[in-house]
Amino acid sequence: METVDLALRIVAGLALGAAIGFERQVRSRTAGLRTNALVSLGSALFVIMGAFSFEGPGADPTRVAAQVVSGIGFLGAGVIMRQGASISGLNTAATLWASAAVGALAGGGMFIVAIGGTVAIVSSNIVLRPLGRLLDRRGRGVTREPVTTEYVFVVRSVAEAEVPTRSRVVTALQRPEFTIHSLEANDLESGEVELTARLTASERSDAAFEAAIADVVPIPEVTSVRWRAREFEGED
Repeated sequence: METVDLALRIVAGLALGAAIGFERQVRSRTAGLRTNALVSLGSALFVIMGAFSFEGPGADPTRVAAQVVSGIGFLGAGVIMRQGASISGLNTAATLWASAAVGALAGGGMFIVAIGGTVAIVSSNIVLRPLGRLLDRRGRGVTREPVTTEYVFVVRSVAEAEVPTRSRVVTALQRPEFTIHSLEANDLESGEVELTARLTASERSDAAFEAAIADVVPIPEVTSVRWRAREFEGED
């Protein structure tokens, strides 16, 4: 029976962490399905180790759980990023910390509380997100605060024109509004070359970006052009 109980705790930790991570994965967050599942599973395993591996009058299983709490703090700090004046990843770090708590509960055999915690975490990420944005809009009134935006610009051209096309792309994007972070080139099976430029702007301006790439579009050797934008709003 003890083996079955231990297996149930491990499976519960993994499954509940995966349930939390599923919502994160759907929203394309930094820490998704596997990360949250592993954090919860690891917490459950550590709690199981603390509860069953130490015996004697001086044994204290809660010590292991306490170390899990502090250890996850360092892991969460790794997903917090600063983009100019905006900070992203805070909600992801908090979710990882909460996943560890769910895993610790599952490892301790408190399945009902662990399930309730999982429901509460997923619900807060789904329900409180639009509520928070509504409060932000009311607080800002009609004026929208600048939002750091990442632009990804993808250009395909014939292989022979890679060098001049790359030069035109760099020249077009060298504007005060944008900061170029990378420019990658990949050879395609069709015989074309795909150039991918990644850059950021302290404030979103799609019109300025389209004006910047206007010189690239008419190049005869360019076969296709596409771009996308993603905003960093300080919370995720």
